[in-house]
Amino acid sequence: MVKIRLARIGRHFDPSYRIVVSDSRSPRDGRCIEQIGHYDPMLPVTEAVVDEEKAVTWLLRGAVPSDSVKTILSKKGIYAKYLSQKSGK
Repeated sequence: MVKIRLARIGRHFDPSYRIVVSDSRSPRDGRCIEQIGHYDPMLPVTEAVVDEEKAVTWLLRGAVPSDSVKTILSKKGIYAKYLSQKSGK
């Protein structure tokens, strides 16, 4: 199964995350299929950078977002766009 999840980068006590598409069997910071954005938890969620087109494409292909990524996508309005495209099919 393909998942959209966070991969941790950054220094000790200064976390930063990449939003990646990866196989669910790969480790958290392991090999990923594609990087679609990044997120700094010290900033508001709305400051996260996500490639909207790639995110919607992967969601339509059946990728399952983690809870934290789903929250980020919802607050950016990307998840609503995905749901409208999915129902429009």
